[in-house]
Order: sequence, then structure tokens, then C-alpha cells
Amino acid sequence: MTTQEHELIIIGAGPAGLTAALYAGRSELDAVLLDYGFPGGQLLLTEMVDDYPGIEEVGGMELSQRMAQHAEKFGIGVTNGRVTDLRRDEEARFIVTLEDGTVYRAPAVIITSGGTYKKLGAPGEDEFMGRGVSYCAICDGAFFKEERIAVIGGGDSAVEEAEFLTRYGSKVYVIHRRDEFRATAVLQRRLLENPKAEVIWDTVVDEITGDDKGANGLKLRNVKTGEQSELPVTGVFIYIGFTPNSQFLSEHIAHDEAGYLVTDRDMRTEIPGLFVAGDIRAQLVKQITTAVGDATTAVFAVEKYLTELKEAEQATELEEVPTASP
Repeated sequence: MTTQEHELIIIGAGPAGLTAALYAGRSELDAVLLDYGFPGGQLLLTEMVDDYPGIEEVGGMELSQRMAQHAEKFGIGVTNGRVTDLRRDEEARFIVTLEDGTVYRAPAVIITSGGTYKKLGAPGEDEFMGRGVSYCAICDGAFFKEERIAVIGGGDSAVEEAEFLTRYGSKVYVIHRRDEFRATAVLQRRLLENPKAEVIWDTVVDEITGDDKGANGLKLRNVKTGEQSELPVTGVFIYIGFTPNSQFLSEHIAHDEAGYLVTDRDMRTEIPGLFVAGDIRAQLVKQITTAVGDATTAVFAVEKYLTELKEAEQATELEEVPTASP
């Protein structure tokens, strides 16, 4: 199978990847955007978005489609395919291989593959995703004003987001399968001192219940006594882990303790020509707006890198031209 040559390969068609494609197209870069399934990334799990500047309220699916259409307007649509390998060849060019064996080659890559929230696996989780079940308090918390909310988990993210959600919910229950949190002490103290928060220890969720309007409760089980109970809530926020989608990387790239890739302010990694944007990047928050900003910066940095690379290659070619004998 032949190798397709491009100036830039973008891996992942969430908000960061679609923005990168848009700016690459506007800059008339020869770029390809790779992903499988529908474009949108985590947006596809969000029923409604109300924190994107200039758009008071829009469905996650609709915003995904708008972003994809905007990128296509500038000539770059989504090329369907699952990336299974990313490596460099002997010429320091990046080789990207898809599951079906298709190969792409380019001097620059922007990784915008995001990550995947770990699921409970409880009945009702998929059914009510986006209709009461969420994985992002900052994204969806405002939809549950004066409602009863459950947060599932016991790490830093769960405890911090639960405390954040108390500004919206009338009551926030934190359900943890152990008798103590894994979260840092300062986060625990803030939550435990909050009068709107209540912790339910040693408990797991057996089922998320609901109706045609969305989630409306949880079926719980105490792991020590086996006692079962029900908890009426309309918002269920799950924080049991988030896995960066970096399994296709063949070379080591600097990352933090959670596996998020480390970049400088221009979205450059330690590997020349390799850039990262969006949720897979180590940063303070993971929002649509930060993903869009990351990607914008990354494309301009790629343009600068490609210009410098061409100038260096031209200089090398001039040095290799033999001079005429006197």
C-alpha cells in the first residue's frame, strides 16, 4: 500500500482536532484529519453546551456538526480510520498507520486524540448519558440548579468537582466504595466542611434509574453489609478515572503522572515536529474553549516549524552543491 504524503497530520476530531483542521485549511496547509466514528469527541456525550462564547445554548451534537462543517469549508474533512501507530522514520518524518494498513507521512503532527472517561458499567449509565449522567461538572453543573446531585468516586477529581457542584445543587452526595478518600487533604476538608455535601461511604452504584425525562435515582449497595438502598437524584457525575488516548504512540513522550502529554506554551512536545492540543495535554482544565485555544496555537506553531524546516533543508542543499574548480 502506498504512503500518502502531507505537510501535517492531525490525529483526533474532537473540538481541538476540528479547530486545528479549520486553521490548517485557512493557512492552506496540506493537512489530513484522522479519526473514526462521528467527529466531536467528548462533545458527543454532552446534551447541551451553554459555556461556549457567543452561543448561549447549543446541543453537543449540533456544535460538533457545526465545527466539522466549518473545517470542511476550508477544505479539510474527517478521514475515517483508527490510528494504531505513530513513529518517526530515518528522515525524522512521522509515519502514521491506520488499522486498515493505510499509511500517512508528514514532517509535523498535532495529536488531538483526547481521552476516555472510565465508566461504571452500571445499568442505566449509557441510557441516561447526557440526560442526567455526566462526566464534567464544569460543563453540565449549571443544568442542575437546586436539584439533588450524586458524585461517584473518591479521588481528587471526584472530591473537587463535588465541592464545585454544591454551588448549583440543593444537595450533593458523594458515593465512594471505600471508607476513606484518596483525594488530597485540603480537598477533603473543603468538601467535608461544606453543609450541602454528604458522603456515603462503603457504597457502590448497582443501577442508575430514570424515565423518558432522564435520570431520577440510584440503586445503591453497601459493600460491607450488602444492604441495598435507593437515592433520588437527577444529576449523576462519574469520576472514577480518565484515560488519555495515547495508546498508538510508539515513542516515549514526556507526560505527567496521569499520562497527559507535556508541551511548552506553543504546544510543542520534546520531539521536534510533534504538537499536542486539547484534553490529552497536561493542563489545569479541560474545556471546549481550552481545546480550541490549544489547537489554534498549535497550528500557528506548526506553520513556523515547517517554515524553519524548509529553510534548514534549503541551506543544507546549498552547502551540498559542488563548487566549480578555478
